[in-house]
Amino acid sequence: MILGRFLAASAEFDQRLSAIRPEQWTVPTPCAEWNVRQLVNHMVRGNLNYTDLLAGGTRENFLRMRDVDALGNDPLAAYTASVQLVADALARPGALDQVLDYPLGQVTGRQALAVRAADSAVHAWDLARALGVDDRLDPALVAWISDGLGEIYAGLAESPVATETTHRFFAAPGAARGSASRQDRLLRLMGRNPGWRAD
Repeated sequence: MILGRFLAASAEFDQRLSAIRPEQWTVPTPCAEWNVRQLVNHMVRGNLNYTDLLAGGTRENFLRMRDVDALGNDPLAAYTASVQLVADALARPGALDQVLDYPLGQVTGRQALAVRAADSAVHAWDLARALGVDDRLDPALVAWISDGLGEIYAGLAESPVATETTHRFFAAPGAARGSASRQDRLLRLMGRNPGWRAD
């Protein structure tokens, strides 16, 4: 089930990744620190770092490698390969129950994959908005993340449902208008401005 959620979220990102035009790699994204190439690298490198954790890697190495280029000359192929590496690693017997040295706290492979799925879905929105393409996420995926935020981030040092957080992309929960869509409410919890547009 959780592997399916991760693959669904990864497909949301892949769908937008395939729409990038050559001149769009340097355009800004809702993640103020990153342009499109840097966002895509974050996704690929993140997948590789999760795979490293599953192989016994440490949080220190995870943080050290976080911004190292992982795209090479074929970002689309790099992303596809990185998703498959995570899926293969988590499909190993016992991997979902393995305790990982995640930077925000020790988690099981199952919880790490849930965090990765949530991250992938929200970054799919970031990429879509940067590119000016359809940013509507799978409603079932949005509902799963929204309903499970407390469980997904349980025990971690930073959480989008905490009253105080210093995570660079999370914002403390604010008052979202009742008329806002479920996706927009989730995006606000994850520190996004649903009205963001590239200049």
